[in-house]
Amino acid sequence: MGGVVVVSSIALVLMNYYSAPVWGMWVVGVCFSIVFILFAQFFRLPSRTINTVDGNVICPSDGKVVVIEKVHEPEYFNDKRIQVSIFMSPLNVHAQWTPLAGVVKFAVYHAGKYLVAWHPKSSLLNERTTLVIEGSRGEVLFRQIAGAVARRIRYYIAEGDVIEAGQSVGFIKFGSRIDVYLPLDAEVKVKLDEKVTGRETILAILKP
Repeated sequence: MGGVVVVSSIALVLMNYYSAPVWGMWVVGVCFSIVFILFAQFFRLPSRTINTVDGNVICPSDGKVVVIEKVHEPEYFNDKRIQVSIFMSPLNVHAQWTPLAGVVKFAVYHAGKYLVAWHPKSSLLNERTTLVIEGSRGEVLFRQIAGAVARRIRYYIAEGDVIEAGQSVGFIKFGSRIDVYLPLDAEVKVKLDEKVTGRETILAILKP
C-alpha cells in the first residue's frame, strides 16, 4: 500500500510541476484513492473470536461455499473424502487460518496454471498449496488455490509444526479459493451458497 501512496504523490507533484489542469489532478487523486481503498480492503486482518471446541473444523477463510461433494483426493489420502470449497470474492478478507488444532503432517507448494477459480480442474492444475493437519479426531486437508488474478500464495507453516485452531496460516494476494477435505463421516455444518466467516463459522464436526 505504501507503493500506491508514493506513486500517487509523484504523479500529483509532476502534474503540478507541468501545470496540469486542476480537474486532471482531481481525477488522478480520486483514481489513486480508489486503488488505495481496494488494497486496504484486500490486506485487512480483522480481529475475531476463534471457536476452539474439540472436533470442530472452522472455516479457514471468508467467502461463499461453492462445492460440497464426495470426491477422490489423489495427492495425500488417495481415497474418498468430502470436499467443501470456499470461493473468495474481491470484497472478502484474503487471509487464511488453520481449521483445527494439531500437528502439520504435510505442507507442499505447487507451481501451476492460473485458471479461473471455479474451473473444475483449478484445484489440480493451478498454483496451490496442500496442507494437512492431524488433530485429536483425525486429519483434515486444505488447499490454497490461486485463480486468474491471484498469483501470489503465501503460507507460514511447515511439517512438524504444532498449531492452534484459527492460527494464521497464509495469504492469497487477490485470492480466490480454498478446498477442504474431510472424512466421509464428518458432519458438514455449512450449505451451498452460504457466506462464511474465517475463524468463526463452523465448517464441520469430526466424529470421535
